[in-house]
Amino acid sequence: MTKMKWIVIVTTLFTIVSKYTYGQGCSDAGFCTLNGIKPNSNDSTTMLNNQFKIGAFLGNADHAIAVYGNYVEYNRQLNKKFGLDVKLTSIAQNGNGIATFGVSDLFVNLNMKASEKVKLTLGTKIPLSAANKTYNNLPLPMDYQASLGTLDLILGIGFEVKDIQFVAALQQPLSQNDNQFLAVNYPLGSALRSFQSTHTFIRSGDVLLRVSYPIELTSKFKFTPSILPIYHLANDKYTDELNVTKEIIGSQGLTLNGNVYLDYKVNTKNILQLNIGMPFMVRDVRPDGLTRSFIANLEYRIKF
Repeated sequence: MTKMKWIVIVTTLFTIVSKYTYGQGCSDAGFCTLNGIKPNSNDSTTMLNNQFKIGAFLGNADHAIAVYGNYVEYNRQLNKKFGLDVKLTSIAQNGNGIATFGVSDLFVNLNMKASEKVKLTLGTKIPLSAANKTYNNLPLPMDYQASLGTLDLILGIGFEVKDIQFVAALQQPLSQNDNQFLAVNYPLGSALRSFQSTHTFIRSGDVLLRVSYPIELTSKFKFTPSILPIYHLANDKYTDELNVTKEIIGSQGLTLNGNVYLDYKVNTKNILQLNIGMPFMVRDVRPDGLTRSFIANLEYRIKF
């Protein structure tokens, strides 16, 4: 099958599926967007010296909420085996008459080149928001928070088999946030009455497996389809208005996502990347506010 036929098939599939599904593509400030986890990344274990990235994304969320965000990232080669990534993120949400914006998280990750085909990642997500924003003196749901508000451990391993790239990763909360949202505190006519309560929210961890296949179209363009299953390890929990801790049934489970990446190599030091993602299969309940039916990200990176 020709390269162009692969592109047409993948693009058509994404267009059809996006019309019918909502789900967790990946946390906007999540581990699947990290330099060592993304496919085709010229990450800090292979860089000659330094790399700087700036990116912006937009997406459609649940409950008629639009999301916009941006990030800056610096990658530093420490030696032949080790590299360091630092990434700062932010997000804005707008919907149901509510608009919010905030700085999200700081990611710090150490990458190790174990061999020519195997790379390891050890990192952390440091929250810059406690997920406790309010509106009219009432706590907002996670859908309007700038961060999950959790301090997370991140572990990853990437390897190649012929031309196929594989990445497996774990993101495990080491702390919880200060969200106090209870839907029953909002009046009956409020749209937020239908949101999942997350008062004293306890969020479980996630594991992912990314499989991607880069296709060199020309010396300038690279096209990479990617499949991204994310499994939420256990049901999340919250405390209701009677101070009873309850499981959020249906929040555990699998979300199957697809991404396509298009890289344009301006020259040896400058690259543009467009990334589009959407879900094929979803969890029943997603109280963390990461619901997306579509997300697009544009990134510019420069090496120096």
